[in-house]
This record gives sequence, C-alpha cells and structure tokens, in this order.
Amino acid sequence: MDGASLFDVRRDYASRRLTRDDLAATPWEQLEAWLAEAAEVDPEDYNAVHLATVGPDGMPSGRVVLARGVSPEGITFYTNYRSAKGQELEAAPRAAMTFFWKELERQIRIQGPVTRVPEAESDAYFASRPRSSKLGAWASEQSAHVPEGETLEARLEAVQRRFGDTDHIPRPPDWGGFRLGFGTMECWQGRPSRLHDRWKYVPSGAGWQPMQLFP
Repeated sequence: MDGASLFDVRRDYASRRLTRDDLAATPWEQLEAWLAEAAEVDPEDYNAVHLATVGPDGMPSGRVVLARGVSPEGITFYTNYRSAKGQELEAAPRAAMTFFWKELERQIRIQGPVTRVPEAESDAYFASRPRSSKLGAWASEQSAHVPEGETLEARLEAVQRRFGDTDHIPRPPDWGGFRLGFGTMECWQGRPSRLHDRWKYVPSGAGWQPMQLFP
C-alpha cells in the first residue's frame, strides 16, 4: 500500500444517531449498553480496547488489551505487574482507553486514574482462566528480553514439570489486575459528512453531565 492509496481511503458513516436522550445516566451504564450491542456483532473481540500509558520519559505507549469487567469503579484488565505497561502504571497511575467497534461505527474514550484491584479479585479471575493460560503466565516474563539460547517452549516445559497434573495452579505473585477509573468518558457515533455525534461525560456534583462536542 502506498501513500496515494491511503490518501484516497474514505468512508461515510450513516448507520445511526446519538442524541442526549440516548445516553444513560452514568458512563459505566452507557459503556455496558454499547458493549452489549457490540457483543451481538463481534462476540469474540468486542471487549478489545486500546490502552495508552506514559513512560518515565514522558513517551506515550499503547497496546490492545482485553477488558475483563465494567463497574462504577472502572474498567478492569489484567497483566504482569512487571511488564512495560505494569511498570508504567505503577510509576504514573493514570491512563486512557479507546474502544472501537467498526461494525457499529462507534468508539468510546475513557481517561482516568488507575489502581490495582484487590488480590482476592485477581485470584478469582486467574482461577477462571484455562489451564494453558495459567501455565503461560508463569512461563513468560512479559516485556523482558528473551535470553540468548532460551526459548518460550523450554520455559513452558519447565513450568509444566513444576506443576505436574495438579488442577490448582496459583496466581503468579507479579500477575494481577488494574482498574481504570472513570475520570471522563466520550462517546462517538459516526455520522455523514464527518458531522459525528460526540458526547462527553464529565463529573458534576454527585453525578455526571453529558456535554456535546463539536466533531
């Protein structure tokens, strides 16, 4: 693909509207409603979300993770705490997320503070994972360099020998959940002629105030 072909790529959005009357009272209720609709058109990847953090040098860093829970406290996701994103979130505990659902011509952007989830919650989620995923979490030092001459397959085999046939594989001590709180949240619905519908939830007293934004 060359520059000319990228230059010519265009799409007009026209499937639906987003008005003030369409919005839920809180950002988490709105997110849950749109996730439910997204699950109907993309049941395997509707919870994929882009997570942006910032490093100690101020350089932004982004990657796609899977949202594993939504509540009034925020959006939960899991990782190795010693991974690049884990260390960045510990040093600068704030982040941004972007959900994008191509089929629905929608996106949601959230910014807010980040906290670790309670250990019991991380334990419960880890216990629900497939056995192969549990073993993989023990085998991988996420984001670290693979030493020369070493392979992931060899590390996995070592982990398999360590745990044998036991059904109980505990959560690694450096693996667990983070939760991104709702600081602000913007809902975007594609519209014709780039006149998109944009509504931003901002804190207002004890509640939330949706404000319309220019596209």
